[in-house]
Amino acid sequence: MRLPEKFEDRMKKMLGDEYDDFIKSMDETPIFTGIRINTSKVGAKDAVIKEFGELQNVPWCNNGFYADKSKISGNHPYHLAGLFYFQEPSAMSTVSALNIESDDYVLDLCAAPGGKATQAGAFIGKNGLLVANEIVKNRANILSDNIDRFGLTNAVVTNETPQRLAEKYVHFFDKIIVDAPCSGEGMFRKEPQAVNEWSVEHTVSCGVRQKHILDCAMKMLKGGGYIVYSTCTFAPEENEQVCAYMLENYNMELVEPNNLDMLSKGRGEWSNSDYDMSKTRRIFPHKNNGEGHFVALFHSLDNYESEVSKPKKTNMTDAEKVYRQFEKEFLNTELDGEFCLFREQLYLKPKCIDVDKIKVVRNGLNLGIYRKNRFEPSYALCLALKKEDFKNTVDFECDSEELKKYLMGNTVECDKKGWCAVTVNGYPIGWGKASNGILKNHFPKYLRLKR
Repeated sequence: MRLPEKFEDRMKKMLGDEYDDFIKSMDETPIFTGIRINTSKVGAKDAVIKEFGELQNVPWCNNGFYADKSKISGNHPYHLAGLFYFQEPSAMSTVSALNIESDDYVLDLCAAPGGKATQAGAFIGKNGLLVANEIVKNRANILSDNIDRFGLTNAVVTNETPQRLAEKYVHFFDKIIVDAPCSGEGMFRKEPQAVNEWSVEHTVSCGVRQKHILDCAMKMLKGGGYIVYSTCTFAPEENEQVCAYMLENYNMELVEPNNLDMLSKGRGEWSNSDYDMSKTRRIFPHKNNGEGHFVALFHSLDNYESEVSKPKKTNMTDAEKVYRQFEKEFLNTELDGEFCLFREQLYLKPKCIDVDKIKVVRNGLNLGIYRKNRFEPSYALCLALKKEDFKNTVDFECDSEELKKYLMGNTVECDKKGWCAVTVNGYPIGWGKASNGILKNHFPKYLRLKR
């Protein structure tokens, strides 16, 4: 791989005797692919291992595994059912650094395509909240799709600038994930275009932008809360020097990140300051099986209260009444939350957050379409529930021809009546509506397998 001369000069100064091993790894070390198991789905890990055999664990992520993408496809039914997510192994370290509790309010500020958001969201229970933000609209839509597939319920997807969110949610979040836009040096091996776009000036400008994003994050952090900051670059201007900025300008401390002891420590001399950077972590491809990455965990030493008021409860609408009738007829569970109708889309939104005047892509769990006093359930609702939550299910094996037909959008035989959840080895994967011995297909068209 041909690398920029100034990049090589800097890495020589940074790595010293390790530089030759680093350069060799850029050309010769395999590019690793990973999957992360969805911990919110009971038994998912055992099901995936039974299907694919034993997998090598990613050391810094308990539910992350190295995987051969040629053998584990995105079209596999378990992927479509949200049992696992493809994610670069190094990227799993960011959320691993946090100790997320089930009742935490968590913000992923730069969340697309959704790896870290889904990783964090799997820890959050009914009293917690995930807000996943993405400033680019089409990427926010992809983020929302991945959160739907993972079956997350208390998750809101926003399409805002960090500044706008900071104005709205003052001291609101317990934990904030800032996987900041960066120069991408750590991804040179996977994304060669990043090599062509690289310059010293670009790394400096990225550092400026990263500090601005963190300034916004600080306005939204509760007193005593945590910010995990990460990049996929080796540049000190975007890593240790950004950390030094945080320590100098805010009442923060660096703390040891959770579960990352096996990774290289950051270096104080790279920070252009006297701050100790040994509690930050780096992933180098010549030392670890993953691409370049940096992680730092900050703890707020302030003690201030949230300035955000909770939304007012709304009255029951006709849409809610129709949904409740659907629920009574076809489900064994009753969902709890506030109902919100956006055009024809009915959402069950988290009770704890007000999204007035915020651009929202996903206002909680998308229940389905309400139209002309009728309700059609969504893919997101199906994947948010367990097999036991449905009155009617049609279960297929992973390799069955019937499941393949269903995933291609065809009808299948069915002896039930009305809305049914199609499941793969007990895991919901989509809806069908049964009548006269036939299950009409309601698997999302954008996910259907090609012939």
